[in-house]
Order: sequence, then structure tokens, then C-alpha cells
Amino acid sequence: MKIGFTGIELPEGKVKYNDEALLALQEKDNPKKVSPFFAEFIQDEFVQSDVIVIPANDILDLLILDMEKIEVRLNRLTEDSEKVLLQRCLEKLEQEIPLCELQFTDDEDAVLKEVAPHSYKPVVKLTGNEEVNEIIAMALAAANYMFFYTSGPTESHAWLVKSGSDIVTCAGAIHTDLARGFIKGDVVPFEEYFKFHNFKECISKGAAKLVDRDYIVQPRDVIEIRFNV
Repeated sequence: MKIGFTGIELPEGKVKYNDEALLALQEKDNPKKVSPFFAEFIQDEFVQSDVIVIPANDILDLLILDMEKIEVRLNRLTEDSEKVLLQRCLEKLEQEIPLCELQFTDDEDAVLKEVAPHSYKPVVKLTGNEEVNEIIAMALAAANYMFFYTSGPTESHAWLVKSGSDIVTCAGAIHTDLARGFIKGDVVPFEEYFKFHNFKECISKGAAKLVDRDYIVQPRDVIEIRFNV
């Protein structure tokens, strides 16, 4: 995930997220390999960003860019419905409200994706006292992302997906073959996983739930995929 930032001192490039859940899995399973999540911070670059973080006091610096873009678009428009939408956006921006805080219809979303104002993306307004990992956590929440995990003696791995993802999507995040050949998934809630010696025991003691492809993975679920390709 790319986090665009401006107006604040942050390390540029990839930064490891201090994931307490992954650390707990590492301590429990003592794996040979640990694969944490890394966020990528990019300064003054919003086009490629998934999320934008900015000091609350500097929010207008970002919104002015959107105002300018929308005004240019309005001057070229002949479609009345789009004019009404962009005028409403302009009014909210002038009130220092990022567009990500507004509700839009599917048709309006389609227009805004084409116009691509920066604040249509998730925006995190900072007080200036946040630590880097706290900022990453805030960015993940704003962009509606979550982690699920795979863990065992070989590797403990944090996987980032959109909240509400089904288990086939999550299987595909691990490897495309797992999604392509998906049969079933074994799922253990994070807290339950620590009551047993390993994932195999979770299955044998009934703590692991066998799920079909429509199962919606919950935050911090520990999963294994049954597949055949």
C-alpha cells in the first residue's frame, strides 16, 4: 500500500508495520521465516497513492489542488448532471471537507473516478503527534484494509486485503493457484488459535471452521486453504 504524504516529516520508502498480531504468532509458532507488512511512504505524490496523510492544519493545501482540477473540468462541461455533481464537490472542498467524507451514487462515483480528485481517495488528517506505525494503522483503517494470517513452523505471514473479502480472494492473495484450485478453507479466529498447539490441533479439536468459497474472512483470521490444481 502506497501512502502519499505532505507537510510532515516521515521516512520515504518502505516501512515495516509493527504488527502485534504477527509478533504474537511469531512467538507462538517460532517459524523459520516471518513476513510482515510493509507500507510505502511517498512524499508529495498523490496520483499513485492509495491513501493520503496530511496535517489537519494543512488540509487546504491538498483541497486547493482538487478545486483547481474541478474548476478546469467545469469550464469544459456541457452535461448538466455532471455540473451539478462537481459544483457540490466544489462547495464541500471550499468548506475544507475532503471528498472521501461524502456519499456518492454509483454514477457519481464513475464520474469522480474519471476526474480523479486527490481527496476522493482516503485522507487521514494528522495532529502531528502520531508515530509512524500509528499513521500506518490509521491509513489502513481509512482505506478499509485488514489483515488475515497464515502461520506455522515454516512461516508466519501477514496478508493485506480489503475488508469484506471472501476466502477465495484471500487465497488468491497468497497465490493465484490457491484461488484457481480452491476447494475449502479452514479458518480459526485469532484468539482461538492461541488455545491450541498448532493449526492441525485446531482442526482435530474442532476450533477450525471448514468454510466454502463465499465465506467472508474476518480481521485477523488465521487460515489454511485446501486446493487442487
